[in-house]
Amino acid sequence: MSIMRPDVEILLAQPRGFCAGVDRAIEIVERALLLFGAPIYVRHEIVHNAYVVTDLRRKGAIFVDELVEVPAGNTVIFSAHGVSKAIREEAESRCLRVFDATCPLVTKVHMEVAKMRAQGLSVVMIGHKGHPEVEGTMGQVDFGMFLVETEEDVAALIFSETDRLGYVTQTTLSMEDAAQVIAALKTRFPSIVEPKKQDICYATQNRQDAVKFMAPQCDVVIVVGSRNSSNSNRLREVAQKNGIPVYMVDDPEKIESAWLLGKRRIGVTAGASAPEVLAQSILIRLGELSKGRVRVLEGVEENIAFPLPKGLA
Repeated sequence: MSIMRPDVEILLAQPRGFCAGVDRAIEIVERALLLFGAPIYVRHEIVHNAYVVTDLRRKGAIFVDELVEVPAGNTVIFSAHGVSKAIREEAESRCLRVFDATCPLVTKVHMEVAKMRAQGLSVVMIGHKGHPEVEGTMGQVDFGMFLVETEEDVAALIFSETDRLGYVTQTTLSMEDAAQVIAALKTRFPSIVEPKKQDICYATQNRQDAVKFMAPQCDVVIVVGSRNSSNSNRLREVAQKNGIPVYMVDDPEKIESAWLLGKRRIGVTAGASAPEVLAQSILIRLGELSKGRVRVLEGVEENIAFPLPKGLA
């Protein structure tokens, strides 16, 4: 039996883990499997978390990169990141039964893009090149969209004085980094049209705020999340700004005892695509290695839920 060390604490961020969009996306896959049986095809990872994807694959989900891998007439689910109009048209042409797990907050950005283009605006998107959400959003229109990641990208944009501009953002960006790029856009293009509400989602903001509160109290921070998860990587970056070691893991066995050596305050958070069961398994492992006690920090309580698509509700 291990003896707890009163001088070591494991601080647990609040909120952490699944957001409403991720909860909804996973439930869509699980309900489709229940109603229609395996296999259920999913275009791209439903969310960016290895634990979740492995669990759903075990239950009968088949993850594909392209719709051509889905036999005609089968059921396919679009991931929480959203897809382009071309993908929707391809699914329809191949007579696939589609359930759309796109996060409603990503859909809101898609609608903003369509509205801006209908008003004759060129649209600048702030986001990470190659990310599925960015590809899906950029694919809402055939032309008239431009991607930027940094202030340097903003400086390289070429528009005439008569061009009318608007901007949108990826929902899982660092709030501080996005604010810097937005400021650069507004400086270069003072009349640029902005979204009615910020595009960075509530869960991204809440989790980054929780890390900003927790990290200054810590000697090391553990982020529960997979390496291809944008929101988890942003939490890692936010914690790193405090000049402390930060590690991102999606398996308790990957935690190294050397990370905890001499550390009295160990912070733990989880990305919006990381399940609580995984976070708890990592807390157990940290407790075994550090002999520290867990203390849950105060934070925002979230009670948002999104409805399921017709046919699954």
